Amino acid sequence: MRRQDIRNIAIIAHVDHGKTSLVDCLLRQSGQFRESQLVGDCILDSNELERERGITILAKNISLPYQGVKINIIDTPGHADFGGEVERVLRMADGALVLVDCSEGPMPQTRFVLSKALEVGLKPIVVINKIDRSDARAQEVLNETFELFLELDAHERLHDFPYIFATARGGYATHELTEPTDSFRPLLDMVLKHVPGPEIDPAAPLKVLVMTLDWSDYVGRIAIGRIYSGKVHPGDPVALVKEDRVIACKVAQVNVFEKLGRTEVEEATAGDIVALVGIEGVEIGDTISDPADVKPLPRVKVDEPTLEMVFTINNSPLAGREGKYVTSRHLRERLLRELEKNVALRVRPMEERDEFAVSGRGILHLSVLIEIMRREGYELSVGKPQVITRVRDGVVEEPFESLVVEVPPERTGPVMELVGTRRGVLAEMKVRGTYVHMLFSIPARGLIGLRTRLLNATQGTAVIHHRFEGYKPSAGDVPVRQNGVMVSMVPGRAVAYALFGLQERADMFVAPGDEVYEGMIVGKNSRDNDLAVNPTKEKKLTNVRAAGSDENILLKPPRQITLESALEYIEEDELVEVTPTKIRLRKILLTEHARRRESKRAAAAVS
Repeated sequence: MRRQDIRNIAIIAHVDHGKTSLVDCLLRQSGQFRESQLVGDCILDSNELERERGITILAKNISLPYQGVKINIIDTPGHADFGGEVERVLRMADGALVLVDCSEGPMPQTRFVLSKALEVGLKPIVVINKIDRSDARAQEVLNETFELFLELDAHERLHDFPYIFATARGGYATHELTEPTDSFRPLLDMVLKHVPGPEIDPAAPLKVLVMTLDWSDYVGRIAIGRIYSGKVHPGDPVALVKEDRVIACKVAQVNVFEKLGRTEVEEATAGDIVALVGIEGVEIGDTISDPADVKPLPRVKVDEPTLEMVFTINNSPLAGREGKYVTSRHLRERLLRELEKNVALRVRPMEERDEFAVSGRGILHLSVLIEIMRREGYELSVGKPQVITRVRDGVVEEPFESLVVEVPPERTGPVMELVGTRRGVLAEMKVRGTYVHMLFSIPARGLIGLRTRLLNATQGTAVIHHRFEGYKPSAGDVPVRQNGVMVSMVPGRAVAYALFGLQERADMFVAPGDEVYEGMIVGKNSRDNDLAVNPTKEKKLTNVRAAGSDENILLKPPRQITLESALEYIEEDELVEVTPTKIRLRKILLTEHARRRESKRAAAAVS
């Protein structure tokens, strides 16, 4: 049987197609909240990092009452690097709102999230969003979305292809483009009509599949998941069914999602999304079951990571000055704690070294983790990102990505050239309005550092997206960084006089007064070799003065280094040093003598 008093839906889409803005409108129009609860935009993106970057990183759960039905809504990330969040939470839903931008149309992540929704049997409702855009082409986008369903073999869904037009900015949804309404009621009515209530078996024993974890300093770990059968009450003895063992536990509290928060209840039944307190040792994918029937539900499976970085402690001469957590033990504990809730992450300790190989979906996925850690007070060093290869039938395979680039027609040449040098192959090219839409298949390692080069080559006009495509035979060499770097040969503080002399042949990364050390990268060399320099050199003072001998020192502003740009910039023999307030680039071997010796050893090994 199915419950008719509840609906569980996920909102899925490509990045920046309006998921969080749509939820904001639903919250404001529901009339269930005080104004003090709905301050600003992107209400659910409460995480500081999410607000700064303007993207959703973590999936969020809320609920809205509508016509006597409780609608549980799950807002998911749109960036491909956080696909693990999407894959994980879709199992909690019975339907999905698939948002598509009415100008951009279906994008790579739209295909990914829709395919995942169809895999787990969700009922999709297509929402053509942002119909108030000046370049809107709603009917064309609707046809493209219909074609996407055909490509994904969703033929059984086509006889009642539910769709609606909407604008979060205008605050309404409508079935007819020429007939605007005054609210999102038509969309909520469609949810009640097309999304089935959760299928339940009230007589069956308790089964809860844990989809995500939360943490409280007062009660510890909180297991969040959906009840597939049975009931649960505070104080109930339960069995925690893990991959290799069963643990007896007791439920301390039962919470359900109510509006923007959680409410403690005395009973939750099949179909509810719950947060259970008191289940020690619970992990994502575990089943919480009746002790009399410990058969587990199918575990959550996510796509494997494709990119790996080496995390190690910060051992630079400036280490330990800012961070609260600076040892390998702190680093190990933090990474293992992250594994509990970040299902797309993998951590592998390196043998006989205080280093950890951390694997994820992409540079953004891993850089968000690094950014969170530095804000928590960690100091660490991170190596160059490397793609994860595999061998199948004696053939080395590497991950490939679908790269979508949209540029004005006059900028297509630089894009084709840059992507081509990175082993990218053009698969599709068509005109969309004033932009040319190009689809490439490119090795994942070819994407490292490509975004910055594309934006520079197109004067910032390129719109770039990519999504994991699959493993293919290795495509051969990809060009490395063309320019060498300037490396400080002395410790001290950078001086304007020295930087003035260096800036003619380099882009500087440091400003006067910045502290430097031997082995630290202070600039980008104009040539292809690394150059040891002295950025602390001061002008020799004498008592002889001549008219016009003193130059005016005019310095260009140093290049601002972000975490993502630093990770894309470094090469094999370099590290990114991350502290709570600084991001520095450095050589692994700090002294010039050690670097020369290593270079000779490597050359001898090749010969």
